[in-house]
Amino acid sequence: MSLRVQLLLLQALIVCAVVLVTGIVTANLLEREMRDAYLDRMIGVAQSVATLPAIRDAYDDKNPAAVIQPIAELIREASNVTYVVVTDADGIRYSHPDPARVGERVSTDPSVPLSGKMFVGTQTGTLGESWRAKVPVRSDDGEVIGTVSVGILESALQEDFLGGLGALVFPLIASAVVGIFGAAWVTAVIRRRIYRLEPKEIASLVDSRETMLHGMSEGMISVDEAGVIVLVNDAALELLGLEEDSLTGRLAADVLDPSLVGVLKRGEPGGQLVLAGERILVARSTGTELDGRAVGATLLVRDHTELHQLLREMDGAQSLTNGLRAQAHEFANKLHVISGLLELGLVDDARAFVERTGTGGALRVPGEEVLREFPELAALLLVKASHARELGMSVSITPSAPLPAWLRSDAALTLRGDLVTVVGNLVDNALEACAAGDEVQLGFAVDPSLIRVTVDDDGNGIPPDQYERVFEEGVSSKALTDADSPALRRRGIGLALVRRTVMRAGGTVTVGRSERGGAAFTVELPLGDLPKAAAQDLPATVDVAAVLK
Repeated sequence: MSLRVQLLLLQALIVCAVVLVTGIVTANLLEREMRDAYLDRMIGVAQSVATLPAIRDAYDDKNPAAVIQPIAELIREASNVTYVVVTDADGIRYSHPDPARVGERVSTDPSVPLSGKMFVGTQTGTLGESWRAKVPVRSDDGEVIGTVSVGILESALQEDFLGGLGALVFPLIASAVVGIFGAAWVTAVIRRRIYRLEPKEIASLVDSRETMLHGMSEGMISVDEAGVIVLVNDAALELLGLEEDSLTGRLAADVLDPSLVGVLKRGEPGGQLVLAGERILVARSTGTELDGRAVGATLLVRDHTELHQLLREMDGAQSLTNGLRAQAHEFANKLHVISGLLELGLVDDARAFVERTGTGGALRVPGEEVLREFPELAALLLVKASHARELGMSVSITPSAPLPAWLRSDAALTLRGDLVTVVGNLVDNALEACAAGDEVQLGFAVDPSLIRVTVDDDGNGIPPDQYERVFEEGVSSKALTDADSPALRRRGIGLALVRRTVMRAGGTVTVGRSERGGAAFTVELPLGDLPKAAAQDLPATVDVAAVLK
């Protein structure tokens, strides 16, 4: 059975049931009102007859029926009741619609009215089953001398009821017909609203949507025209580090980062790099306005952190490749010089040339012995140093005590990751601010309470009024190039990521003027009880300097 037929039948059934129940209740109320009206009439007639002086005086006559019968019949016809029966104290009739019954004893029990009380109920008499009222007739001194019974046949009541019910049936039938046509209209409206889909098709679409939403790797957040979040998939919750209960049903502006809200409102079909927490995301949106009116919108977010890291590693690998190529070329030239000196018999000159050349080459970082306990950071700086040499710059580490051995433990894993993020972004920022011939210098200091990282460069520095703004997302002094793609032209990510990483760790990051003339960044990360906890689980010592050599 199709959905259209089901909806129509169900609604028609409900309408008919409601109309039927309404008709039954109305009929019951009509019958009750009719009986109450007849009861009031019967009681009034009975009491009027019982108090008529002519009726009471007739009880003293030799033939009371001769006086009472005509009066009772006249009142019966005038009041439109079936009978008015007057009896004496023994139940002998003085009046009856059938004159032949006058003088006979009543067929029903007259004890209730003879006891001085009024009786109301249905009894079966000589005329048939009737709805009646019986009252006592009292003398002047209050003694009960007889009864008056007034009633109407149940068959007459039924005829009156059915006659009144006929006027009720037509409105009920009309209501049912209107309700059924209304149900047909509602069915058509609902079908149009759901694109004339059947229940199985709707269930299939819902299942497909759930599978697609929760299976896709791209995060999706949908809002209605009021900006309230109505849909969030698993990928979006994971990328934003939030729970579904904290998003659905709330305003997007209250729970999302301002950068994401900005993309959601203005719309970015081509995508834009944003910083959400410590993640770099590519956000796309359809926009919340269309022709000047508010509409629902969808925000798509994709993790760019891993891609960004891979691009940086690829750039580093390319730099290493170029460095090795240059080193190989330089080494070949040196071999040619040594070979020529030996051919000329200048052995001492060849030995002196070798001594002047020294050890090492393109894959060396001045001061790298400080990092012998930190292979990840040492490897990162090797790549940065190689890239810097290609640009005519240099990267070095300020002479200081080696970093502590407990940094190699599993307990310090988070701290090592934070240091790699901080140093990598600060060195990148410094290299982009420097020119050929400039130097970027790192410094490390560790005490029982914190680890301090400093990065100085010889660049142009940062104006004092920009010290705070440089850590805001999207703020950068570097100009865009035509080669930057629309999706990747967003600047001002690195320093914002540094500040968020440091703040999450409970530390501080500041910028000032370097003694070299450029910018000086200082990062302080608190250690707490980490040195003690990390020292309990140290891995085997890794001689980073030996490996690098």
